[in-house]
Amino acid sequence: MLRTCRMLCSQAGPSAGGWQPLSFDGGAFHLKGTGELTRALLVLRLCAWPPLVTHGLALQAWSRRLLGSRLSGALLRASIYGQFVAGETAKEVRGCVLQLQSLGLRPLLAVPIEEEPDSAVKTGEAWYEGNLSAMLRCVDLSRGLLETPDPMGNALMQLKMTALMSTRLCKELTSWVRRPGESLELSPERLAEAMDSGQDLRVSCLNTEQTRHLQASLSRLQRVVQHAQAQRVRLLVDAEYTSLNPALSLLVAALATRWNSSREGGPWVWNTYQAYLKDTYERLRRDAEAADRAGLAFGVKLVRGAYLDKEREMARLQGTEDPTQPDYEATSQSYSRCLELMLTQVSHRGPMCHLMVASHNEDSVRQATKRMWELGIPPDGPVCFGQLLGMCDHVSLALGQAGYAVYKSIPYGSLEEVIPYLIRRAQENRSVLRGARREQELLSQELRRRLLGRGLRVSPR
Repeated sequence: MLRTCRMLCSQAGPSAGGWQPLSFDGGAFHLKGTGELTRALLVLRLCAWPPLVTHGLALQAWSRRLLGSRLSGALLRASIYGQFVAGETAKEVRGCVLQLQSLGLRPLLAVPIEEEPDSAVKTGEAWYEGNLSAMLRCVDLSRGLLETPDPMGNALMQLKMTALMSTRLCKELTSWVRRPGESLELSPERLAEAMDSGQDLRVSCLNTEQTRHLQASLSRLQRVVQHAQAQRVRLLVDAEYTSLNPALSLLVAALATRWNSSREGGPWVWNTYQAYLKDTYERLRRDAEAADRAGLAFGVKLVRGAYLDKEREMARLQGTEDPTQPDYEATSQSYSRCLELMLTQVSHRGPMCHLMVASHNEDSVRQATKRMWELGIPPDGPVCFGQLLGMCDHVSLALGQAGYAVYKSIPYGSLEEVIPYLIRRAQENRSVLRGARREQELLSQELRRRLLGRGLRVSPR
C-alpha cells in the first residue's frame, strides 16, 4: 500500500504549446516515503527470483508450518501483501485509495476470485452466487471511493467472468462458436434478449444441466452490469485463455448490445484485448467497426497478455498452431498497431469510444501520449492508463503528475484469498516481474540519493 507524504501532484497538465515527452527517470519518487521505497525494492527483487514464483504456494505453506500462521501472516503483510494489496477491510481499501488519489492516481478494484480452467468444478451454483455478492459489493465500494459523485462514470472496476460461470461451460461455448455456420444460435442479440427477458434459452450444443447453468450465469452477469450502470461504475472484463476467450467475447458482445447503446451514456462493459495473440489486431479492428456500425459505444483495455507460457504449452500438447506472437518484439509491434487503431477510433468517435492503455512499457506509454497530443485527445478524456498496484510507479506517478488519467489495478481481501491469487498472477506475469529491473535501478538510485546525498525522509503516517 502506498505511504505518501500527501503532496498534491496536479501541479501542471501537458504543455499547451506542444507535446513534451514525459520523463520516467524516477523523479516522481520524491512523493513517496523511504520506507515504502525500500519495501518496493526488496519485494520486486524477491519476485524476480524464479524459485519464489514457481514454488510460491509451497513456500507459503512451509512458512506457516515453521513460523505459525500469525508470524507468517505478519511477514506477508509487511512485504508482498503490503506491496500489492490494498487491504482486507473497506476502511483499509479507502486508506490506500486516498493515498493514491493524493498522487493523482485512481483505483481499479479487482475481486481476487476466479475458477481456474483445470481446477475441480465448483459444487453447485452457490459458489458463483457468493462471487456475485462479492462483485456487487465491489461495485458499491468502487462508487463509494469517489471523492465526489461522478455522473460521467469515471469509476472503473475489473470483472472476471469465470468467477460467475464455469470454465467448462466457456470451453463448450468456445467450441460451438468456432464451428462454421453454427454461431447464429448463440448470437449476441439472442443472448441479450435472454438476459433481458429472463426466459429459458435453448441451445442445441448444451445438455440440460449446462443450459441451466448458462441461464443462471447470464442472470448473474445481467445483475452485475445493471447494478454497475446504476452506480455509474464501468466494468472492464478480463481476458483469459484462448480456450475461453471466444465465449467471453460473445458474452461481452451480448452485454454491450444491451448496455453500450448511445442512450446509456457510453460503454459500461469493456473487453480486454491481448496483443501477444496473433489474431488480436484483426479482431479488434472487426469489433471496433461492428460497434461503430451498430451505433454502440466501445470500451477497450489493451494489454500485452499474461498467459504466454501456458498458451504455448497447450498448443504443443494439443498439436495445434501456437496462437502467440513469436517474440517480445512482435508483441510490441502488435501492441503499437492496436494502440494506433484505438487512438484513431477515439479521435473519430469521441466519448463513444474509451481506451485503457494498460502497459508497464515506457515506449508504449510515450507513443500513446504523443499520439493523443497529435490527435487532439485531452489527457483526462476517454483515454486512460493502467498499471498494477505496487509496480511501475515511476511511470504511473509521472503520468499522474502530468494530468493524465491513471488507474492502479488493486486487489483486496484476506491473506487466504489474495496470496494464492497473487502467486498465480506472478506466475502468469514472469516477464513483467523480470522486466522490472529498470524500476529496481531507479528505486536504488533514489534510496542512495537520500542516504548519501540529502539524508532520510520519512513520510508521515
